[in-house]
Amino acid sequence: MAITDEVQRISAPVRRWARVQKQEYTQGEPRPLGADLGAMSVYVGLVGAAATAIRVSGRELPTRIPIGDAVLLTVGTFRLARRIAKDPVTAPLRAPFVSYQGTSGEAEVAEEVREHGGVKHAVGELVTCPFCLAQWVGTGFVLGYVTAPRATRLAALTMTMVAGSDVLQFVYDAIQNGALKPADGA
Repeated sequence: MAITDEVQRISAPVRRWARVQKQEYTQGEPRPLGADLGAMSVYVGLVGAAATAIRVSGRELPTRIPIGDAVLLTVGTFRLARRIAKDPVTAPLRAPFVSYQGTSGEAEVAEEVREHGGVKHAVGELVTCPFCLAQWVGTGFVLGYVTAPRATRLAALTMTMVAGSDVLQFVYDAIQNGALKPADGA
């Protein structure tokens, strides 16, 4: 028996099982489970390759991360993930996968996935979801922290400063719009 015949024989039940799972999960909706699995595989492959490169380089992993660095990386991750997913300036990165629907908040856009099912759908969901992107961005910051901590702190500091500035913009707007004026009848 040729090896391709053996692979077909072994993989046929797995493919049947996967089809049934997809049908039962999606209930007829065009969900990109295969593409999502591909995205997870890319993520795991990239993290595995980076971990191997770090190990081969002989770099030591930190035994602990100071709380200040953890906060800096956390806020930086939040701001960069949101910048990629919602900022009008980064729309060209998302445009191949989504369509513009309008604004969704101060300096943010609302977009909808253009194609339903498949790779474009999965990528569209990823690049418009700040929660989803945070996993990728946070992993990038952590890998950067291990390999180039000073540069990574600087990049995270930039995003943290932008997040702080965003908060101050909202506070300023609230003050300008009377948020500190006493309520009528007080």
